[in-house]
Amino acid sequence: MSIGEVLEHINTEFPEVRASKIRFLEERGLMTPARTAAGYRKYTQADLDRLRFILALQRDQFLPLKVIKDYLDAIDAGKRPESLPGGLRLEPRSVSQQLAQELSGHIRPLSRAELQGISGASDELMKTLESYRLIWPDETGRYNDHSLKVARAAVTLSEFGFEPRHLRAFRIAADRELGMVEQATSGLARNNGGISKERAMEAAREITQACLSLHAGVVSAEITDMND
Repeated sequence: MSIGEVLEHINTEFPEVRASKIRFLEERGLMTPARTAAGYRKYTQADLDRLRFILALQRDQFLPLKVIKDYLDAIDAGKRPESLPGGLRLEPRSVSQQLAQELSGHIRPLSRAELQGISGASDELMKTLESYRLIWPDETGRYNDHSLKVARAAVTLSEFGFEPRHLRAFRIAADRELGMVEQATSGLARNNGGISKERAMEAAREITQACLSLHAGVVSAEITDMND
């Protein structure tokens, strides 16, 4: 397949992906398509499945490319690496469209009623999540899988006594971290004379993952001390 044909195959699942994104993945060593004598890229079905897997992990697990690359490099070497963050695991040389979709946990956009039914969120909780912009519908009035994750987490917290008003702290924290990410990526652009959209997105993912790891590490350490 040509790069244009690859884009046609993934357009429904990943409509925002452009040729520049695929070339960027190749530049970073995550994909190595064959080349014709004239130098044109030619992609196999295995390349297409690998691309779907990478894009699904980026979109739904927000994993940095370095984490994904290290994992795929181990698989390419015939090893059985530890599971990815979130418990995701892939057996060597078994990347497939079906498995990538299963691992990603991607779902079709949900109506408000479907989101409430699956997550168990009450009307009051839904209104609170929307008022704090923790979830929001798209232009068609439907919610993505990120909204489902947030709603489920909020329901779990409510079971432990968290009230809707307590959720505002998460929006404040998210805005603070987003500001740090934007400041850092804009600084990279200035220092490097401008960077591509793909590089900026990858930097944002790496920074976000580091922030999450830092937050989880500090909280886990405090909880451990509480129980000692």
